[in-house]
Amino acid sequence: MTFKEEDFLQLSGLQHFRFCRRQWALIHIEQQWAENYRTMDGALMHENAHDADFRESRGDRIITRGVSVFSPTLGVSGQCDVLEYHRGSRGIPMRGKEGLWQPYPVEYKRGEPREDTGDALQLCAQAMCLEEMLCCPIPEGALYYGQIRRRISVAFSPELRGQVEDSLRQMHELYRRGYTPKVKPTKSCNACSLKELCLPKLMKNRPVSAYLKNAVEDAP
Repeated sequence: MTFKEEDFLQLSGLQHFRFCRRQWALIHIEQQWAENYRTMDGALMHENAHDADFRESRGDRIITRGVSVFSPTLGVSGQCDVLEYHRGSRGIPMRGKEGLWQPYPVEYKRGEPREDTGDALQLCAQAMCLEEMLCCPIPEGALYYGQIRRRISVAFSPELRGQVEDSLRQMHELYRRGYTPKVKPTKSCNACSLKELCLPKLMKNRPVSAYLKNAVEDAP
């Protein structure tokens, strides 16, 4: 299946979806959003990484930032915080450069490594988009964590790629239906920027957008 550009989902939504399907739907279907310390700090960290005019050569490494990526096959689009090209025996030719250059995506995160955050899914999806765009295999990339100030290498295994594809299939289906899933509140809800908008205990049969609309209309 090939998606039209108007049906592309935001690649960054993969992380939201892994953290909480309801959070993803509130942001990407109902267009709700709220800032907290974590989201503001993360946005500041990404400002420099999204400088699309930045390009630097360091020996056998070329560094670019804010590279737009997309995949009609996955139906997704987004940006790479940093996309490096490493000179080696595999990769693609670069204008004005000798040899082959292996694309290597790097995603910046504000915190520290934690299991099952969706960080690796987001990075792998970037690589899968680049593979489709450049016709070049990309076996790995890296996550840079601001709290520990170092990179963690991520191998794009068949299992990880399968998780990306499965998650995006579910996201497209929910988006097509315009459906916001219900969730069971957990401890993670306390750290969510949408905690006050989500109102999981109140949202029995209607979306948050309808609840907020009625609240405004009922206000004196």
